[in-house]
Amino acid sequence: MAKINTESREIYGMKCEPYKSMINESLEKEKNMLALIEKDKTGNAYKRLLLCDEMIYVSTLYMAMNSLSVTLLSTKNNDALNDARKTLYKAIIYLEDIVTNVVDAQYSEIEDKVEQIKNTPLSKRYELIRKLGLAIRLLIDAFGENSKWFWSFVELRGRFATVAKNILDWKQGTKDYFDSQSPDYDNTVYFIRLIKKLVDDSAADYRNRYEKSTHRQDDMRLAINYLIASRRICVIIGNADEAEEIKKKALVWREKMETDRKKGLSK
Repeated sequence: MAKINTESREIYGMKCEPYKSMINESLEKEKNMLALIEKDKTGNAYKRLLLCDEMIYVSTLYMAMNSLSVTLLSTKNNDALNDARKTLYKAIIYLEDIVTNVVDAQYSEIEDKVEQIKNTPLSKRYELIRKLGLAIRLLIDAFGENSKWFWSFVELRGRFATVAKNILDWKQGTKDYFDSQSPDYDNTVYFIRLIKKLVDDSAADYRNRYEKSTHRQDDMRLAINYLIASRRICVIIGNADEAEEIKKKALVWREKMETDRKKGLSK
């Protein structure tokens, strides 16, 4: 049995070599790009978009190594999964560097940031966000429901929702959303629907983490901030009824938070 195990590990190691080589190549690209960013500030936002895309790719390579481990060794490669997790955080951070990590920012407050990537078509932004979202979902599935990172993934998904919202040019997007003749109409509608879902999910996630795990008021505040962001989207796309319902929900959550604070049930 031990001999078979050793052989399996050798086979696994051999099959992982191409992935390790591609990872090292990508990380070298990242290193060179960061050096270029430091040296020449021109077009840095576009360079960070490229870095984000590269990190998504690297994360999939780490996850492929984990899948091989499950197949050949009948066990997860937690080191590879942790590297994938860290790499996806880097991907998000590269986007945060461009469009900020402010959850409930009005578009007018970050318009100058989004302007830095004005030449990146909406279709490319949408594609990048979908790729990042898929990678995050695959990672969480690979870790499984009993992972020690279960509650920390609330932050990962939340920060992803924030950059997904902030990377959209809402001024142009609002026009395209209501113009069925626009070449970007379909992508804009799908993109805004995706953003709305991500923001709503993050509000629920932070509320659940507050209730079931941390009892920290900053989690509840973030939940409320995501509700505010969701309400703004409803206002932008003309969904007045839902906007009013979300407003009422945010008030209820604030009252709940304040009640818990007075009773000493939260930190």
